[in-house]
Amino acid sequence: MDTEDVTFADLGVDPKVVRVLEAQGIVSPFEVQIAAIPEAMAGKDVCCRAPTGSGKTLAFGLPLLAKTTESKPFCPTSLILTPTRELAEQIYNVLEPLAWELKLYVLAVYGGVSYQKQFKALDRGVDVLVACPGRLLDLIDRGNVSLQDVNCVVLDEADRMADMGFMEPVCKILDMCQSQRQTILFSATLDEEVADLVRDYQIEPVTIEVGPKEVSMESMQHLFWMMPGSKKGPMSAELIRKTGRAIVFCRTRAGVDRVGDELEYDGVSVETLHGGLSQRNRDRAMERFQHGETMALVATDVAARGIDVTGVNCVIHYDPPENGKAYKHRSGRTARAGSSGVVVSLVQKPQKRSYARIQHQVGINCNFNPPEFSEIPEFEVEFIAPRAKSYGRQGSNARNDRGGRHNRSGHRGGGGYRGGGGRDSGRGGGGGYRGGGG
Repeated sequence: MDTEDVTFADLGVDPKVVRVLEAQGIVSPFEVQIAAIPEAMAGKDVCCRAPTGSGKTLAFGLPLLAKTTESKPFCPTSLILTPTRELAEQIYNVLEPLAWELKLYVLAVYGGVSYQKQFKALDRGVDVLVACPGRLLDLIDRGNVSLQDVNCVVLDEADRMADMGFMEPVCKILDMCQSQRQTILFSATLDEEVADLVRDYQIEPVTIEVGPKEVSMESMQHLFWMMPGSKKGPMSAELIRKTGRAIVFCRTRAGVDRVGDELEYDGVSVETLHGGLSQRNRDRAMERFQHGETMALVATDVAARGIDVTGVNCVIHYDPPENGKAYKHRSGRTARAGSSGVVVSLVQKPQKRSYARIQHQVGINCNFNPPEFSEIPEFEVEFIAPRAKSYGRQGSNARNDRGGRHNRSGHRGGGGYRGGGGRDSGRGGGGGYRGGGG
């Protein structure tokens, strides 16, 4: 079969689900979906290496929904484990409208929100549970979730869960599920701890590999600009104006707040993201950035782990990353799905040796030069931040307390569960592009 002509119906997807996908403008499946869906539909364990943005949410989500049966209170029949709240929300937003057509109910559970709403949802019946390991174990310890009926488990971003120290909780959770379950694993890499997970918890898995084995440094332009620390703020502001949507990385929470204030003082609309912000403010920041209401996101490495935003033209290393692996994680936010992107490192003289070591670790060889904006490629900028300075700010919290819609993913009309009122109108997921979300 010519893969160019393959449809979701050809892959065995339920006609009702196909109609929902078509209404969202999702008609032709991505490569990873063509490869993974039939194998998972057949009930096989699947081990898939695929990058973020490849369409993996539908690749594991469609077979999981097909396999899911109606649950009893507190006893989901399908489970998706993911490392961060942001990823849990993204998965929920993609799968919820599809599950609705199948009369299945999805709930996303994660830390930073009220237990009470999650208790009520689980009590009324949740068929597909999307969960971060920590909150799920808390709910299990409180007696609000049992995994005894789970016969299909998805491990999404397994390598990231390993990086964040979640392997022990993940193994504990898997041991609580049915022994004869189907286990589907998606990861950007399949080495080290992920390989151990495959060996210990999958049975004769079908291995699928899609895209480059790691973030390709060749897919983006790398610039290393020498400057004193006092110039980093103005240079970052000018880069954002020139490239449009950008992510600026800092090492500390205090650094994120300070740089965010500097950029706004320089007339650039930004949001900040770090672990010291309330969950409500983090939601607002991500939503505003995703919807193009702000030009830049200033973030720490940990807070940015779950970010999956298309159209990021520029990544700015305001502070040096810890090592080559961190450089790849940061830089991989741009140049996705075949698009172009530029990565600019703002280098003070004492940091040059550290950056030289990072270049060696990631396999690039770039000169350290003074800033030269003619090197920046042309991007289509949706709007230009004004150059006028803003005054009267009330500190960094003012930025994140501005208006904006609060996303309550996981709670459909007060529910997101059986018997729970109207549908959530802000579910997102999909949109008019090929292959769908994730």
